[in-house]
Amino acid sequence: MQCFSFIKNMMVFFNTLIFLCGAALLAVGIWVSVDGPSFVKIFGPMSSSAMQFINVGYFLIAAGAVLFVLGFLGCYGAKSENKCALMTFFFILLLIFVAEIAAAVVALVYTTMAEEFLKMVVVPAIKKDYGSQKDFTQVWNYTMEGLKCCGFNNYTDFEDSPYFKENQLFPPYCCINNINRTAEEPCTMYEAHKNSVQGCFKQLLHDIRTNAVTVGGVAFGIGALELAAMIVSMYLYCHLK
Repeated sequence: MQCFSFIKNMMVFFNTLIFLCGAALLAVGIWVSVDGPSFVKIFGPMSSSAMQFINVGYFLIAAGAVLFVLGFLGCYGAKSENKCALMTFFFILLLIFVAEIAAAVVALVYTTMAEEFLKMVVVPAIKKDYGSQKDFTQVWNYTMEGLKCCGFNNYTDFEDSPYFKENQLFPPYCCINNINRTAEEPCTMYEAHKNSVQGCFKQLLHDIRTNAVTVGGVAFGIGALELAAMIVSMYLYCHLK
């Protein structure tokens, strides 16, 4: 009985934290989506780039909503000993856990297929919008600057883009100096070909593989926490009258 009470109280405590974190993320996400300029003004210009890069407002709303619901169900189910809430908490976590495993398998097994699919979508978008759509251009500039890469495949992705047609040049990130790793201008076709800066997709894969231990450790930790939460919720469910 003491063990049951301890596990119950711990689940209430941790799910309360999850609930509060979800509420905070949800609030910040709504704030960013509704009043982005104020967010940028408070947190500086880098926040503007981050907002463009991942559309952070919507991402925070989605993540916050999931955490909010999970925290509420876990906390309420354990506190009130409600079997329905505990089972719902378990199944939501199970769905997330299975989705994460499926995503990991797809990423490992079908990397080439994913690359080809993204290439069909991303490259035409670059040729159509880079240099004419401000948000799209800023997203790519931030990505290329952060990853030290050029386009999806390489500099040829920007041929026929509005930016190239207007300037007859490639983005400076396609002419990164291999010695000091800085972007050089003007980035002509000759310079871009000579530097052969790697595409962002391959650079991202390279960074992930380079930090495979860290990425794997974080993924394993998250998976272990989710598995532990499912076991605890099922334990409480089975021991409730």
